[in-house]
Amino acid sequence: MCGIVGYVGPRPAREVLLEGLGRLEYRGYDSAGLAVVHQGKLQLLRRVGKIAKLREAAAQNQLPGHLGIGHTRWATHGLPNEENAHPHVDCQEKIALVHNGIIENHRQLRDRLQAAGHRFRSQTDTEVLVHLVEEAYQGDLAQAVRQAIGQVEGALAIATVHVAHPQEIVVARKGSPLVIGNLPGEGLVASDAPALLPYTREFYFMEDGEVARVTPQGVELWDAAGQPKAPSFQRVDWDPLTAEKAGFRHFMEKEIHEQPRVVADTLRGQLWGRWEEGLAAEELKKIDHIVLIACGTSYHAALVAEYLWEPLLGVPVRAQIASEFRYKAPAVGPTSLVVAVSQSGETVDTLMALREAKARGAKALAVSNIVGSAIPRESDAALYTRAGLEIGVAASKTFTAQLVALALLGLRLAQARGKLAEAEATERLETLSKAPQLVAKALALEPEIEALARLYYQKTDFLYLARGVLFPLALEGALKLKEISYIHAEGYPAGEMKHGPIALIDEELPVVFLITQQELWDKALANLEEVKARRGILIVLSDRDDPELRRLARHLLLLPPAPRELVPLVFSPPLQLLAYHIARLRGTDVDQPRNLAKTVTVE
Repeated sequence: MCGIVGYVGPRPAREVLLEGLGRLEYRGYDSAGLAVVHQGKLQLLRRVGKIAKLREAAAQNQLPGHLGIGHTRWATHGLPNEENAHPHVDCQEKIALVHNGIIENHRQLRDRLQAAGHRFRSQTDTEVLVHLVEEAYQGDLAQAVRQAIGQVEGALAIATVHVAHPQEIVVARKGSPLVIGNLPGEGLVASDAPALLPYTREFYFMEDGEVARVTPQGVELWDAAGQPKAPSFQRVDWDPLTAEKAGFRHFMEKEIHEQPRVVADTLRGQLWGRWEEGLAAEELKKIDHIVLIACGTSYHAALVAEYLWEPLLGVPVRAQIASEFRYKAPAVGPTSLVVAVSQSGETVDTLMALREAKARGAKALAVSNIVGSAIPRESDAALYTRAGLEIGVAASKTFTAQLVALALLGLRLAQARGKLAEAEATERLETLSKAPQLVAKALALEPEIEALARLYYQKTDFLYLARGVLFPLALEGALKLKEISYIHAEGYPAGEMKHGPIALIDEELPVVFLITQQELWDKALANLEEVKARRGILIVLSDRDDPELRRLARHLLLLPPAPRELVPLVFSPPLQLLAYHIARLRGTDVDQPRNLAKTVTVE
């Protein structure tokens, strides 16, 4: 959730840290801070709010030095204030530490440490870590970090510096993401690769339990058992310019408009990853049910896959919320396939659910946008979307990339299980190839959508309704509006409307209704009649121009017709644009909505 960056080398550490934190601000923006080592002393600078506040303070405090760590916080324990901001320091102010994650046993550790004479300055769970390192330190910082993390329960990624070691950063990972950049003569670490793209494209994605000492001379790495190992760096071909707005008002706006290219790239990549070596066709033929696990927007993509896959594969397919999955003794085993969907590949709820499924013997397949992230690494097979870097906290292009990836994956699974002849598979792949053009046509409706936003951006409540394969899009449309505009919105199956939500409908309530000619047309029309009878403000999105729709709808947005498997891809961009323009008109922070973070790495 939080963002970490560290640097050691010939450049002024302050500049590298601020640059990196700016690129990580999507991970949290409650507070931010730096610690720079210079002439045997720690220089600490922390501020409440976004990175801009820290930049202003840094302009007045030069912070000379070539070794430092930085942090941008998404608060879990303790209010967003300076004393709770990272970095945290030990009693003697010789050690500084930044942390992403959550320490579940921090209260017990704090009580013990305080009884031993340690003085705490914050209310955070993180501060116990720096005191544990201080307690264990006997000249070897890496050894002290290893001993410290061995005492904590929960998830963590940490970076630590000590004034006695002006040429090293010690980092450790236990559940939360951390990467090391490869650059001769310099040491670079961060939560995510984007923070380091101006300096290198080669990264080592740390694995659970690993500890590393990063210096200008290179990286010393130890595995979870404390044994030395050599880091294997991977090249990430993201261009730093993709993190620029390119003339758009917000990153989210830019990323919404990148979707035709993203869909094309994902299709072109064929998504094979480690597929062929990880899950053989013979293993897949034994599968008698499939569970997709995911959170948030990824869960909505998984729910679309449930609708598309079950009739295609002929086995039960269920999408489940990952944060609930492992707590209900899930009935999965050797004949189960669990598909973990996560944009970042690091979502902790999904990672924990994946581990639970694997412990019960299930086969595991990951769908992610980040090569080398934890969920693909721990799965039997991994498919990668090709969305590239997404800065906006609310997912847009990564969602459509997941939709097309899951549609393609369903075809591949059907082929592997002998449910789809080669000729039919080829025909269906040809259908999928039309997706980029259809998405572009849907985006062309933006002027009409912006006009709608101007009419209704001051409303306080919205209801989103749909049936069949579009029901997950109703959930996603409502989520997008909630996330970035702070308007209360609810997504619901239209057939269930009369079992509760119909009580909300009156002449003041905008009802966004999604209807496709591909399924349940007559039943959806009947639901529209029910809304109309209660004078709801009907905003209808449809791929069919029909006189009945024109009679019922106050506003009708006509989308390009598409085959059933492409219908969710066509309906998604207009919903994103509606949420975006409403949020923009309300003046909210579209790219960094309050209380949210891009990658959720705490339970």
